[in-house]
Amino acid sequence: MHEARTFELNGIEMHCEVRGEGEPLVLLHGGTGAGSDWRYVFDAPLEGYRTVVPDLRGHGRSTNPSGILTVRQVARDVLALMDRLGIERFKAIGMSLGAKTLLHVATAQPARVDAMVLVSATPYFPSRARALMAQSNADALSEGEWTLLRQKHVHGDEQIRALHAQMRAFKDSYDDMNFTPPYLSTISARTLIVHGDRDPLYPVDLAVEMYTAIPRAALWVVPEGGHGPIFGPMAPRFRETALEFLNIPSPLGRGTG
Repeated sequence: MHEARTFELNGIEMHCEVRGEGEPLVLLHGGTGAGSDWRYVFDAPLEGYRTVVPDLRGHGRSTNPSGILTVRQVARDVLALMDRLGIERFKAIGMSLGAKTLLHVATAQPARVDAMVLVSATPYFPSRARALMAQSNADALSEGEWTLLRQKHVHGDEQIRALHAQMRAFKDSYDDMNFTPPYLSTISARTLIVHGDRDPLYPVDLAVEMYTAIPRAALWVVPEGGHGPIFGPMAPRFRETALEFLNIPSPLGRGTG
């Protein structure tokens, strides 16, 4: 089964593709990306899974009339989408913005997430990330970058400019991503944290901080990995590791896996 649908929820139109049959698996892309990015990681249908691949608020084919983007609101959108699809409990993989979204989802409604993989997540925005966010500017994009973004985002150049403005606005955000260790400790989902040790946005000690605080967590630090170290040559290994983790039938203890 392969179905593309658009839902009206939380004041937006949210595009979503649903593929296959089986256990629900939600794939959440990164900022300025789209659901179609996952084809570079999962190049074939995932047997035994009903994959749910949305375009997050304002990305891809989804809209965002308010012009405002918070990770908390994106999480509310994802939960509303699950309600529309009749999915009570699910597994998930999130990359960057998608991973931060899952932190909100798994703390707001812990019982709904069985297991998740967080790629290049952070509990809060460190100073070096804010410095890079301040440089987000659509006018600085190359023609090649514009071409790629236009292939993902179908609502015109203003959509792309809005996304870059929203990424830049995160530099002044302090209450949206503010996950203390006690707050992270409320997450009940088995959690695999995947982080590059050369991530220019989020230093690896933040991944360790999440690993220490989340009760049922495992940590994979990717040597020489940057932000989003799951594409290109790393895709096959990530695919194998992530799916193996999600398929573990019993709780994962410290020091295993």
